Amino acid sequence: MRRDKSLPLTETVYYILLALTEPTHGYVLMQKVEELSNGQVRLAAGTLYGAVENLLKKGFIVSIPSDDARRKVYAISQEGEKILHADYQRMTHMLSVTEKILNGSEFK
Repeated sequence: MRRDKSLPLTETVYYILLALTEPTHGYVLMQKVEELSNGQVRLAAGTLYGAVENLLKKGFIVSIPSDDARRKVYAISQEGEKILHADYQRMTHMLSVTEKILNGSEFK
């Protein structure tokens, strides 16, 4: 099976896609990423909007209509859900293999 060239996702992109499983706008998105990452990923506005533009170009997220014209609302796309799930499976496999090896070794 060929691996998607978009994988692995960066930690930042992974958390952005995960946060956008519920449509939201930029400021709330920054807060959700920080919360989901337990404070490990903190996004500045410039970093967030650069990532958002990149994710829009790749088709991983979409812009959706908003009641507030001042705020752009984004949501994960079907393609974004596929790539998020693929990266989740990749990491799950890595953790499973690592656990088997470390639990059977001197690192117990």
